[in-house]
Parts: sequence; C-alpha cells; structure tokens
Amino acid sequence: MALELAEIFRAYGAAYRQKYADKLLPSQRQAMRAIEQCRTEALGGQVFGCAECGEVRYSYHSCRNRHCPKCQHQQTQAWLETQLGLLLNAPYFMLTFTLPAELRLLASRNQRLFYGLLFRASAEAAQKLALDPRYVGGQIGLVGVLHTWTRDLDYHPHVHYLAPGGGLSARGAWLAANNHFFLPVRALSKLFRAAFQAALKKHPLYAHIPPTVWQKDWVAHCKPVGDGQAAFKYLAPYIHRVAISNRRLLSLAPRGSIETSQLTFQYRVSDTGQLKQRTLSVEAFIQRFLQHILPQGFVKVRYFGFFASTQRNKLDALQQQLGPLPSQEPGLQTPAQPKNVPAPLLCPQCGAPLRLQRKLQPRVCRSPLVYPGSVDLSRQAKSLWLSFL
Repeated sequence: MALELAEIFRAYGAAYRQKYADKLLPSQRQAMRAIEQCRTEALGGQVFGCAECGEVRYSYHSCRNRHCPKCQHQQTQAWLETQLGLLLNAPYFMLTFTLPAELRLLASRNQRLFYGLLFRASAEAAQKLALDPRYVGGQIGLVGVLHTWTRDLDYHPHVHYLAPGGGLSARGAWLAANNHFFLPVRALSKLFRAAFQAALKKHPLYAHIPPTVWQKDWVAHCKPVGDGQAAFKYLAPYIHRVAISNRRLLSLAPRGSIETSQLTFQYRVSDTGQLKQRTLSVEAFIQRFLQHILPQGFVKVRYFGFFASTQRNKLDALQQQLGPLPSQEPGLQTPAQPKNVPAPLLCPQCGAPLRLQRKLQPRVCRSPLVYPGSVDLSRQAKSLWLSFL
C-alpha cells in the first residue's frame, strides 16, 4: 500500500501538536486537521449500492484544503481553463524573484508581511523597468504565484511571474519586446532590492536586518517560455501544488516517537533531473512541511498591470489588436462536457449503475482519528472508498 501524508499526520500529528503547542500557527493546525480527516468518516459522505450484485461502496468527502495532496488536481485544471480568457497572441516570459537567505528566518516568522512585500516589490521592479523605452516602453501584465519550497522541502520563498513579451503604450498600442529578451536581470535585481528595502523601512523589523543584505546582489531571473498556452501550462502546477505529493513518500520506519521514527521521500534534482532520496525524522519532516503552510486567507496568485481585475478593458483591447490565438494545445482545451455534470457511477464488480442508499453525516472529532473496532482508515479506503470525490 502506498504511503500517504494523511497517515503520517494521523499517527504522529497529536504528538507533534502537543510538543509544539505554543509554536504552531492556526493555519498550520487547521491544515493538519484537514489532511487527517480528508476522505474519512469524520467529514461524512455517501453510501452507494448495486441492485444487481449487492456491492456496497462508501464515498467520503474531501477536505478541500489547499495544502492537501489529495485535493488539488481538479483545481489546477479549473484554473487553467480560466486563464484561457487572459491569453494574448504573443511570446511569454517567466520572471522569478527570490528572497535572500539572510531574510528567510524573519520571513518564516512574519509570513504575511514578507510574502506581501515579495509580491509588491518584485512587481514594482518589473513594471518600473518595463517603462524604460530601451526595453518595452509601456505597461506590462504579470500573473504571479508564490512558491516557498525547494524539491527537498527546504524553505526558499520566491515568486514566479508570467508576462507577455511586450507592453501597452500610453496611447493603447502594443509595444512588442524582443522574442528572446524581455528585461535585463541585473537592473531588475537592483530595483527589486531597492523596492523591498524601501517598503520594509516602514516596519520595526527593519532594525533587525543586517546592512549587508542591502549591499549584495538579489536573485532575479528572466527566460522565454514560449507562447501563452505553453506558458500557462508551465505555471499551472505551481498554482495548486503542495509542498510534497503522496507519490513522493517512499517509506516510514516507526520507532516509537516522532523524534526517532524516520520517513524517506524522493525528489528530483533541478539541474540534472536525477532522482534522489532523503531520510528525515518524522518530527523534522512535519516541521519542513508545515513551514510551507500559507497564512489563512493569503492570496498566492496575483495579477498586475493590464492583467489586474480593474484593467481588463485594456486586456480586451490588446486581445483584439494581437488577433486570435493559434489552435489550442490539448492540455488547455475547454472540455466539451458541461461543467458540474458528474460521470455515472458504475459498480466495479458487474458494471451496473450504483445508486445512492444513504448519506453519512460528518462526525465532530477533536481527537486523533481512531475509530473503535476499525482498521487503519487510510488503508481501508483503498479498497472501499470511491475516488471520484
């Protein structure tokens, strides 16, 4: 049976919460509880039966928490479909802005402040540089998403932006950038650093920043990523991806406590593409996962320039200027089936339609998810639960 994050939380979450009761944020507690309860009796569900062979199937509700590995694929596809209305017939670029290592400890303790500044300072830097007629000479559009982890779960806050290669002049005309060059990264890095420093000076935390941070080079990247369809397909996994997926969890070695039990997961090295494994104590693993839980209500996808909601009239005019898009790639096509129409449920034994027999009400469960006389529910689910929810 494949290992799941929910199993780890159900087995060790209570001990972790007890040990770090005074350090856990409300958003972290909520995410842990949601993942533990996802697709279990705690959230309620339905019971389906087959009139032909008597087969009975249970379907428990999903938690829909944005940090749950089980609940994100459909949301990613829905986001992709929405972006179809934003596409421009132009080459696209990926801009990446990274928070320096010296600021990451403060950022982990003041997430809402630093993540907000990361968005504002980076967008301001890109927009200011784009106004220079040597590069674009007009207003650009940015679609940005916050990402806080590396593939081996280190804390590494950065923002990815997608931007069409061009901008809008003061007269409303499209100003195309070079297909292979958009904005110079050295100048972008300096403007990013200056904008972040100016904003942080207004906060008392500024006094705790070492002066050397404002003297070093900050990391900013810019690279072409193809047309708009390819660009959004590239960015989409970042939108609803969680810090680690269940398929990357390899093994759990229980040894009695969160400090001594060990978990092994795999990751792919960015530079070489090589698969590697990493083994951590369960305690360290949970700590690494939880540091990527976003503050409650924090918006991790943001739109700037002519992509902003208040500027959509400009976007509409640009779409008319630049003409229709090339034929859509398969991954971005709008489904032919109407939305919100569920597929018919068929019995896995005989193929006859399954009929709803009764609904299961959610259980109020404040303690770890252990039910009298039951086996491990996450394993039981693999044989009894339906996966369509």
